[in-house]
Amino acid sequence: MSTLALVLSVGLTGGIGSGKSEASRRLAERGAVIVDADAAAREVVEPGTPGLAEVVAEFGGEVLRPDGSLDRERLGSIVFADDERRARLNAIVHPRVGERMRELVEQAPPDAIVVYDVPLIAENDLAGMYDLVVVVDAPVEEQVRRLTERRGMTEADARARIAAQATREKRLAIADRVIDNSGGLDRLAEQVDELWTELTRRAGVRVGEA
Repeated sequence: MSTLALVLSVGLTGGIGSGKSEASRRLAERGAVIVDADAAAREVVEPGTPGLAEVVAEFGGEVLRPDGSLDRERLGSIVFADDERRARLNAIVHPRVGERMRELVEQAPPDAIVVYDVPLIAENDLAGMYDLVVVVDAPVEEQVRRLTERRGMTEADARARIAAQATREKRLAIADRVIDNSGGLDRLAEQVDELWTELTRRAGVRVGEA
């Protein structure tokens, strides 16, 4: 059996403002190997990369900051309002992100619990790629509140970002486990602890069966 076959593969997803990143951070503290799709997406469009050059060719120099880096907020305001342009951006970025994520997994220990922090599992029908899908869930109105209060978005922009993602119902439909993040951080931590206990048990079984 290959070492990669022993890796427990967990897909972690949630809508913008759901608290997915906080759950991911807490899983990392407990020992998970985090493969962060957003971090990979930033890497593949750093200055000097072919990915950034292709984005600029498609969307124009207006999506660059004065220092030559990608203005993600400006680009986001363009693509989240236009399904066709968002699809073109995804066609540029997603293959590069996938390759970068594969590189990170190959570097993980053979008995690792690998958590793929991926916002678009439901949107891109990726649930079947993982041994377990965990959805961090929060009500839409709570997402809006967090985005406006913590990220400074207008309410209209927050609702547009939420609407551009899968519905809450679609995400919950693919969940093997749900972390309810409608409450405070203490409750989130309790649920992450419960999840980690289950993941370590499952990982131990896989190694034992090898």
